[in-house]
Amino acid sequence: MTVKPLLIFKILTTKQRISDRLRTRVRSSCRQAPAQTDSTLSHLKKPIAESGESSNYSVFQFSLFNRLSTNCFIINMGTIFKSITASVFLCLCLFPVVFCNPDEGLYRIGLKKRKFDQSNRVAAQLGSKEGEAYRTSIRKYHLCGNLGGSGDADIVELKNYMDAQYFGEIGIGTPPQKFTVIFDTGSSNLWVPSSKCYLSIACFLHSKYKSKSSSTYKKNGKSAAIHYGTGAISGFFSEDHVKVGDLIVKYQEFIEATKEPGLTFLVAKFDGILGLGFQEISVGNAVPLWYNMVNQGLVSKPVFSFWFNRNADEEEGGEIVFGGLDPNHYKGKHTYVPVTQKGYWQFNMGDVLIDGKTTGFCASGCAAIADSGTSLLAGPTSIITEVNHAIGATGIVSQECKTVVSQYGEIIISMLLAKDEPKKICSQIGLCTFDGNRGVSMGIESVVNENTQRASGGLRDGMCSTCELTVVWLQNQLKQNKTQDLILDYVNDLCDRLPSPMGESAVDCNNLASMPNISFTIGGKIFELTPEQYVLKVGEGDVTQCISGFSALDVPPPRGPLWILGDVFMGQFHTVFDYGNMRVGFAEAA
Repeated sequence: MTVKPLLIFKILTTKQRISDRLRTRVRSSCRQAPAQTDSTLSHLKKPIAESGESSNYSVFQFSLFNRLSTNCFIINMGTIFKSITASVFLCLCLFPVVFCNPDEGLYRIGLKKRKFDQSNRVAAQLGSKEGEAYRTSIRKYHLCGNLGGSGDADIVELKNYMDAQYFGEIGIGTPPQKFTVIFDTGSSNLWVPSSKCYLSIACFLHSKYKSKSSSTYKKNGKSAAIHYGTGAISGFFSEDHVKVGDLIVKYQEFIEATKEPGLTFLVAKFDGILGLGFQEISVGNAVPLWYNMVNQGLVSKPVFSFWFNRNADEEEGGEIVFGGLDPNHYKGKHTYVPVTQKGYWQFNMGDVLIDGKTTGFCASGCAAIADSGTSLLAGPTSIITEVNHAIGATGIVSQECKTVVSQYGEIIISMLLAKDEPKKICSQIGLCTFDGNRGVSMGIESVVNENTQRASGGLRDGMCSTCELTVVWLQNQLKQNKTQDLILDYVNDLCDRLPSPMGESAVDCNNLASMPNISFTIGGKIFELTPEQYVLKVGEGDVTQCISGFSALDVPPPRGPLWILGDVFMGQFHTVFDYGNMRVGFAEAA
């Protein structure tokens, strides 16, 4: 049979057209769902009559169809296999998050850790001179309540952030501008340096908030100032979105600091402070960021918790968990105590024990606060001096103390034995000018502070405060049925242990093994600190110094005597701040 070249060309081109058309339609059907694909392929089995082509090519058409449909099956199987593989992989990735993740509803903020170093201690001591005026005149804050309109704000005055060791990162504005802050349960305001801070060198060394760079900025303009024990900041309020971890708090009030005078914030490793206390102590009555987290429904539970990593060899500083707590951060169960006074996270604490023996100082109860913004563990000078004596810590010798003991010691003992009211003894012997109602001191201040004593009435106040200390010491010793000579010798020795103006005392690093454990009673349970836990090491190698983690600070009644459980305590005990149930919980840190 002779086939004309034209017919051959027609056959070939027709086959090619059929082939191309079938490939196009089959490929299109391969992209469809399986049910649609079967329907389309069945339709393709019909002769392509509408194309005008001869049915002579039906054999070729069906042969080609079979090959293409087989390929389509392979393609679909490959696609299905890839889809299944991808789905399985995705499920494996999501399964731990969706079904097995115990952290659902928790938002974490990783903390950076800085070593407790000598340079910042020196800066803190220098900066403290700037804050002396605030400490000595603290009574004005009791009267006019310019810190949030509450006398509770006085404790903000004692804060010394120079020793702070734990920092976290937040973002303010849209897009977020990053700042390193201290998450501080002992204050309630958020502040960062402002781009409008022109005259303070400290502002030029830290990140500054630029309102013009944020699309969510809202002007407020209300002026604000916060005074600390080692400095002060002032500026004005603004509003903007604040990003904390994966949470975005909308239109949060915060302070743009335009003045950060002195050395305190100049050498600080942080840009600002994020307060997690109650609104009662908030400057300008600003709503704290934590309140807005709860009010805006950003957390599943009105609870946040702190875990500090005290292992000096590890880079991880710790974690704050908003919305609950992480079981991996603690051992056993928490001991909860109710918040007794809003402002700070304040609760009642029981007896303080030295090597398992009662001091009797807080046997009838003392107020205490859990304060993440304080590095040390602070308490009344009288008991802190006894603690430092027990651990062998040495401080600055107070001549006033020795004078009171030598000249008035026997008289005070006789008055105590005669059942005279202890609070009135110092006024009765002429060392104080009040009848015992003033309390330990007129303000939050360290008892031994030479510069403070130079202030108006400073010398008289110094002798008065020293007399008050002596009465407490003598009273405690009399309870132990010691002889008068032994009591006076012991109290005279305590004078040598009075801490420095910064409240710090040094210990011998080689004596850690022989130092006693110091314990605190909270909620009926004993929380014990070992020497390795309450002694802070400064420096490395031969130049290592060891600092007592116990700092002396006196808070007057009705708020005092007050204990401030800072990082030294919170580092050993995981701390839960339960806003919903108004309580604080402690458990051994993991």
